[in-house]
Amino acid sequence: MKNLKLIIFDLDGVLVDACEWHRVALNKALKKVCNYEISLDDHMQIFNGIPTKVKLKKLTALGKIDASQHEEVYRLKQKITKNIIRKQSKIRNEKIEMINHLKEKGLKVCCFTNSIRETADLMLKTSGVFDLLDMIVTNQDVKNAKPDPEGYLKILSCFNIPANDAIIVEDSPKGIEAAILSGCKVIGVLNADHVTLEIFEEFLK
Repeated sequence: MKNLKLIIFDLDGVLVDACEWHRVALNKALKKVCNYEISLDDHMQIFNGIPTKVKLKKLTALGKIDASQHEEVYRLKQKITKNIIRKQSKIRNEKIEMINHLKEKGLKVCCFTNSIRETADLMLKTSGVFDLLDMIVTNQDVKNAKPDPEGYLKILSCFNIPANDAIIVEDSPKGIEAAILSGCKVIGVLNADHVTLEIFEEFLK
């Protein structure tokens, strides 16, 4: 890309291998409060990549849990998630080197995640990339979470960069949908291990 100016990363499954952490944490909370768990198939097909509160509303719409249980499940899920992050998150030197290289090229590097601010910041800090990012947008910074592109458009607007001068890296179907709707170039990846400097090679020439 001749005028590449901005790279925006998703967080879970892109910068940090945290998708499974969120799935496990929610199922533990659901099991304790509602005696219910989301199957792996349903997680992948229906729930992957959307905020916890949206997941809980979907579960109620499907008749799996009662709306009165949402707040208790949500609070417990966040507590469990933070405990998992503290135990399992680690410095990702390859991500640090990748972001530093992109910034040396004069690019802005940002993150938009459907996670809440507290867990997003904790994951980014424990993985060593928090201080390297130019902007972090969470689901608490937008009215509409992914698959709405609002967070991506917010970052573009903040830096006054047109969509055709930006690349978004996403892993989940909902995230990829949001990225496409933003008008940016989209790189889809399977998981965080596939997010290396090599995926940008053709765009940095």
